[in-house]
Amino acid sequence: MAADNPRGAMFRVIVPDQPSRVTYVELFFDLVFVYAVTQISHTLLGRFTPLGAVQVTLLFLAVWWVWVYTAWVTNWLNPELTPVRVLLFLMMLGGLVLSTSIPTAFEGRGLWFAIAYASMQVGRTAFWLFATPPHRIPVRHNAIRILTWLSVSAVLWIAGGLAEGETRLWFWIAAVVFEYISPAARFWVPRLGFSSIEAWAVEGGHMAERCAGFIIIALGEAVVVNGATFAELSWTGENILAFLAALLGSIAMWWIYFHKGAEAGSELISKSAESGRLARLAYTYLHMPIIAGIILTAVSDELVLKHPTGHSDFRTVLSTVGGPLVFLVGTILFKHAIRGFLQLSHGVGIVMLLALGWFGGELSPLWLSIATTAILIVVAVWESVSLRAKPEKAD
Repeated sequence: MAADNPRGAMFRVIVPDQPSRVTYVELFFDLVFVYAVTQISHTLLGRFTPLGAVQVTLLFLAVWWVWVYTAWVTNWLNPELTPVRVLLFLMMLGGLVLSTSIPTAFEGRGLWFAIAYASMQVGRTAFWLFATPPHRIPVRHNAIRILTWLSVSAVLWIAGGLAEGETRLWFWIAAVVFEYISPAARFWVPRLGFSSIEAWAVEGGHMAERCAGFIIIALGEAVVVNGATFAELSWTGENILAFLAALLGSIAMWWIYFHKGAEAGSELISKSAESGRLARLAYTYLHMPIIAGIILTAVSDELVLKHPTGHSDFRTVLSTVGGPLVFLVGTILFKHAIRGFLQLSHGVGIVMLLALGWFGGELSPLWLSIATTAILIVVAVWESVSLRAKPEKAD
């Protein structure tokens, strides 16, 4: 690809009809984010207030953004090469600092969180720019655009880390908003202007597999935490039922996402002439609510396991109903992006969850969890049966 320039050799060699596989070093890198997801769910559990929800949402958006940007870069660069592997190992170090700072990011370790996040975003993008040979002008321009935007947001992150209280919160809100609008603004910078969609072509199968892997991370974290929590409890009938409901709920979420949706998304983006546009919408943005729903459900599972009886309080109702609800909203939008129609099964599931939330406080946490799990199972079975009967039509 670039025999006259060694830096060009850092890019993947794309072979037609041979999707790039996810490498072992990428999976190794992802392990850091298992810990990050655990930290996010535990932090939300410990500060389940309106302010705490805003703070944890900001932290989740930061974790997702640094991971998905890395997925984009490793879609272009070849992780089998030593320089790219070293980059990912350094990113793992930054990710561990980021993850360990999450519980006290708005207290004593805010600056650590900000430095880790800014270093990962700016450092990885600078490496990508260095690895791009001079003759690949559109790619170099994209790297410069993104580096410019991330450098500006890095100032906001560091300023927030140095500040305290509400000032930190507002600096970080500004940083997150700035970064999340940047793809929609096509990373406009003076002189270079807007980036083109054509310049953002990705190897679709690899991108789909990477994002599906993050779904596995979130679901796996929930299962592991539920198992650890259950092991520490007395095994009463209520606790056993709560554990089974949580496990079946995770299985239903896996089925809803992976049985048809993940495969369809991978096939479509692999064949799309506008893979960059689809990757930005379906994977960069629309996977956020899917993962957020899984994390919120994990919070609910822990609450229900520890307190299965009595009336459900507000945070139990919000997490137990809200987690599957946000998950289904994300999946219906994701599948609309890849199939072009809204899944009726998902829409009915959303309506049922909204109705359940209306009187959820009257149920015990256990029965509320069983009800939401039953709704997810209905959605999974409905979609599977309908798509088998009418593979090209809405269910």
